[in-house]
Amino acid sequence: MTTPEHVDVLVIGAGLSGIGAACQITEAFPDKTVAVLEGREVSGGTWDLFRYPGIRSDSDMFTFGYSWRPWPGDTALADGPLILDYVRTVAAERGVDKLIRYRHRVTGAEWSSETATWTVHVEHDGAPLTLTTSFLYGCTGYYDYEQGHQPEFPGAERFQGTLVHPQHWPEDLDHTGKRVVVIGSGATAVTLVPAMAGEAEHVTMLQRSPSYVLSRSGRDPVAKALRRLPQKVAYPAARWANILLAMGTYGLAQARPALARKIIRKGTAQQLPPEVDVDTHFNPSYDPWDQRLCFVPDGDLFRALRRGQASIVTDTIETFTERGIRLSSGEELEADIVVSATGLRLLAFGDIDFTVDGERVDISQAMAYRALMLSGVPNFVYTIGYTNASWTLKADLVGSYAVRLLRHLERTGRRSVVPRRDPTVQERPFLDFSSGYVQRALDRLPKQGDRAPWSLKQNYVSDLRTIKGAPLEDGVLEFA
Repeated sequence: MTTPEHVDVLVIGAGLSGIGAACQITEAFPDKTVAVLEGREVSGGTWDLFRYPGIRSDSDMFTFGYSWRPWPGDTALADGPLILDYVRTVAAERGVDKLIRYRHRVTGAEWSSETATWTVHVEHDGAPLTLTTSFLYGCTGYYDYEQGHQPEFPGAERFQGTLVHPQHWPEDLDHTGKRVVVIGSGATAVTLVPAMAGEAEHVTMLQRSPSYVLSRSGRDPVAKALRRLPQKVAYPAARWANILLAMGTYGLAQARPALARKIIRKGTAQQLPPEVDVDTHFNPSYDPWDQRLCFVPDGDLFRALRRGQASIVTDTIETFTERGIRLSSGEELEADIVVSATGLRLLAFGDIDFTVDGERVDISQAMAYRALMLSGVPNFVYTIGYTNASWTLKADLVGSYAVRLLRHLERTGRRSVVPRRDPTVQERPFLDFSSGYVQRALDRLPKQGDRAPWSLKQNYVSDLRTIKGAPLEDGVLEFA
């Protein structure tokens, strides 16, 4: 029987988080063996998977870029190809690209306390493969790469045009001169509409309910002002300016939701043409930051509306027809292409089956420790980013925590670490967010607790202090 290959640290996923994790681990431990398993045939994760027109970040690039590798230039909201190039460039610079094993999809992981190792089951080009590792690092994101959320649309089979989900955008889809309807009101929809509006005959954004949409400069004003300074000065300044701005707006929304709503409404109304009613189309029923805010660079969505290249309809779908969509109001939207920008399907931890000493782990019954480990699951760290800020802010912190943890194990001669749940800690939903994609998946996600270190603050400065500085020997982590 062949002995499985063993690596010291096994990273699952070669997207933004996985490449960042591997860079931080290899930098801190040049003598450790590290492998990165990627289920797809290329790196980049989200930024390679999504190919729809206009795909871009909805977080500023000075917090979306790694803290230890400055984002070049002053672009505030970068497009997908720019982000993909950045991620792959960083991987090449740090030698991580040579550690990635493509078409390696992890299906299961079994922990043995006796040997203090994970046995990891992998599908590689359809064939089973087994590896072992001392430390497992999950960077699989939090949505299903195979399938987006697609509601059952009545009569969709009758539609004679093209119906497409942004997660599976056909390379040969040409929208030039076509009538397009984009169903949705989130970040994907507000990106698609202005991106397609210049070439399509007309683009209609059809939303069941409005979202908050804010314009921000396409070029970061702080980075632009400091561009003549050395990068080691300008980048941290621009980064912290964006961190504090995001925290300030989120804090205001939490403390004074009515005021935040008023400020957003005023800014939106100033950019809309007279025929677009702000209270019908841009006045959500929820408070700001109960769901993510949508940012559009230089107001491109509003510009498309003002130019008449796009329009917005707030209504519900009664049925698809041969020629388009009939709404509950009786109006029919004729379309050659319908895009269902209806959201993601959450899939935590890559749908991997975890087993600890022969017992299957029910993820939904586990509790998240500092939102980066799971109760009862040893030598496992994972990255899930913030809902109210850049994903990479949290990814960087998790990487630094993993480094601290590995150094502590090495220094103390321990081989394993596991968070032990206190039965007096009360359960709370993992994500306190009202977005549909979150609500649809809460029963499959772990829980958070009602107090530290089990609670999720969604606050970078707080996490910066606790994740980077809190003692590891805290009475919750059990070392063996």
